[in-house]
Amino acid sequence: MPSGLSQSSTDTDPAPPGRLGYEPPPGGYDEAADPAAPRPHWAPFFESLDDLGPADLGRRWRDAQQLIRDNGVTYNVYGDPRGIARPWQLDPIPLLIAPAEAAHLEAGLAQRGKLLELVLADLYGPQHLIRAGLIPPELVFPNPGFLRPCHGVKPPGGRFLHLYAANLGRGGDGHWRVLGDRTQAPSGAGYALENRIVMTRTLREAFRDCRVHRLAPFFQTFRDTLRESAPRNRDNPRVVLLTPGPYNETYFEHAYLARYLGYTLVEGGDLTVRDNRVFLKVLGGLQPVDVIFRRLDDDFCDPLELRPDSFLGVPGLTHAVRSGTVAVANALGTGVLESPALLAYLPRLCRDLLGEDLRLGSVPTWWCGEPDALRYVLDHLGDLVIKPAFPAARVEPVFPEELGREDRDRVVDRLRARPREYVAQARLDLSTTPVMHDGHLVPRKMVLRTYLAADRDGFTMMPGGLTRVSAAADTMVVSMQRGGGSKDTWVLAAGPVSEFSLLPAGGRVELTRAGGDLPSRAADNLFWLGRYAERAEGTTRLLRGIAVRLAERSGLAEVPEMLALLRALGLHSNPPTVETDGDPADRVIPAVFDRTHPVSLASAVRGVRRVAAVVRDLISIDMWRVLNGLGDFPDDPAAVYGEDGPTAADVLDLLNRTVITLAAFGGLAVDSMTRAAGWRFLDMGRKLERALHTLAMLKGTLVRPARQEGPVLDAVLEVADSGMTYRRRYLSSLRAEAVLDLLVADETNPRSLASQLAALADDVDHLPRPARGAGRAPEQRLALHALSVVRLAEAEKLAVVADGARPALAELLDHVGALLTALSDAITQQYLTHLQTSRHLATTDPDRRTAADSGGRL
Repeated sequence: MPSGLSQSSTDTDPAPPGRLGYEPPPGGYDEAADPAAPRPHWAPFFESLDDLGPADLGRRWRDAQQLIRDNGVTYNVYGDPRGIARPWQLDPIPLLIAPAEAAHLEAGLAQRGKLLELVLADLYGPQHLIRAGLIPPELVFPNPGFLRPCHGVKPPGGRFLHLYAANLGRGGDGHWRVLGDRTQAPSGAGYALENRIVMTRTLREAFRDCRVHRLAPFFQTFRDTLRESAPRNRDNPRVVLLTPGPYNETYFEHAYLARYLGYTLVEGGDLTVRDNRVFLKVLGGLQPVDVIFRRLDDDFCDPLELRPDSFLGVPGLTHAVRSGTVAVANALGTGVLESPALLAYLPRLCRDLLGEDLRLGSVPTWWCGEPDALRYVLDHLGDLVIKPAFPAARVEPVFPEELGREDRDRVVDRLRARPREYVAQARLDLSTTPVMHDGHLVPRKMVLRTYLAADRDGFTMMPGGLTRVSAAADTMVVSMQRGGGSKDTWVLAAGPVSEFSLLPAGGRVELTRAGGDLPSRAADNLFWLGRYAERAEGTTRLLRGIAVRLAERSGLAEVPEMLALLRALGLHSNPPTVETDGDPADRVIPAVFDRTHPVSLASAVRGVRRVAAVVRDLISIDMWRVLNGLGDFPDDPAAVYGEDGPTAADVLDLLNRTVITLAAFGGLAVDSMTRAAGWRFLDMGRKLERALHTLAMLKGTLVRPARQEGPVLDAVLEVADSGMTYRRRYLSSLRAEAVLDLLVADETNPRSLASQLAALADDVDHLPRPARGAGRAPEQRLALHALSVVRLAEAEKLAVVADGARPALAELLDHVGALLTALSDAITQQYLTHLQTSRHLATTDPDRRTAADSGGRL
């Protein structure tokens, strides 16, 4: 037996050599092997795996799975408790496609893409095909994918489909057939790219020996197509990728593609239409957008003309497209072709429009709206799959053969009552391909999604694709939402493989230090990422100070500083509390784990992870991996620590690990981000939150001094991570004025209040702002005011006690706290919401019109 990753059916019936013991199922078609031997183009791959051996393969695959988790490659299966954090499911065995077969698929799909564009041009133009009876009007006008406001709109260059995808299945006869077309916002290309990156690291020898085509040339073609579709600025157009947001099932792909292609990732709220043009809201004003690469379904793109209940689109976008000032890829309205009913009419359409036979056939399809087709469907119901005629119905396919008599009769009744709403398709006995399951290779049904990018001569097929496999051997539906998995798709080359990469290599490049314009939403998210991260770190350090004392000592009498620390913890709550009665452990556990508490550590960690997922295209891979490590924070303490809950030692261990993670993030934020606007907002969020944390801690511990203040001062220095600096200066002497000088006024101490305010003032001074008259902006005045108050404070006076309190310290903390709140509001008002065009743009844009503003789904 070869390397032994799987077992043969019996000890006396060994598996054929070179297949790792893989046994294709009897009957049907298997991609990797026939009953006797591996298929020729798979032989080098199996030989490479045999050379690798099961132990090395297993180790590499564990590393690959860790890479997927570290990189945060996710896919949201609705209903999965992991939600948007569900890791992407990738199988270590790729699908291999021979060169001749790939050429056949490309020719057939390129022809199909050309045909579909001609159909779209007619449906949104003269509609000759409907009048000639080549397409039933019942499949167009009632179709939610047919957008009447787009009728008569000609996209730039006549291109409707910039990126086209087709789902392919191979039947038992070995022939490929198209199962469905994806024409409006085809998903999965980014996952195909990520699969390739993981697999080239995991099976690098096999990848080299099999001579696999690279994917970069395809994406370069796609980038060129988008650039050429721009109505203006074709040399350097502004292209944005429009996403529904982080809760979409494929949001990872959107962020990944935006980073890879060099586009700005935007949501609908980041764009606005003014004077029939689309603008991106950036810091300091609005910038014109030339091309929108959309990942939204058609009708969600414009709540003004298409779908009023959409909160994802851009009001007025349709009018801007109609005016010819922006290109949208794919064009609005292309979803009309995703109706499976149209597959039945493509052969004749191909002959009439192209004068050719369809090179790549579709799965046999019958639209029940035709009487003859309905009779055939009812007579052959057990051999067919029933689907809705329009995908917008969101109805799962029905397999009548698997239904009981009553359910089958109900299907028949629905078909007879509303035949136009249903389509029947032949049940294709999908081919199988090997997947890794429990250390063995087993067969699973598969569907291949291929992608084509428009080019000047037609379409270019991605030399790869997204292969999806069924979740179980007896599952007929291949879907990621049904728990299926994915594979990398290797298209093999007949000759040398191109080494092209999208990364620049040689040649002259124009030097620049600009980082691109930062959308206001992105600045807002970076600002709150900084705040949540610092809030989590500050809360963790305070809770750790309490947990250490709970673990080491037995009661409050032995820990005089505990009351002060609990008071400080209460001031972090919302609303602030000063309750210090009862067992301290009863307050610490909820403050760590209670996700319903708005300022608990669990809530802050959740906030960090949520916002980090939104800005992952703006932070480094290392920063993302560090924050992704917070996923180990327990969602359900009982599941981790048992019904009795965590001990003080358990809590302390968790807090130590959390502090290290957050400190690593802070270090990366300082050392791995250029000092552009994005870093400024992240840093402002961190400094603002650290300053507020310091204020609350000092207010809770030092405004009303304890009788034994030495332990309190020691605890404050410990929480503020300033104990070493203090002891180096003052040895063992603990004095309130010295502690206050170090934590309030010493700008050389990166944990002091003054240091935070000085950094805030510097960040604010470097923010982009329009030219204004003499004087400082409101946010500059507030930052300078707060810094001046602290710089003018005298530590000796702050430490003076009168009537059991330190009034000067209390006044200073309240004053600075109010200024910081006002500063946060001023930054938000000035930079994080934009409704007006920039003054420069409004007066110099030669195409600016005087008309009123346009108005405001693997």
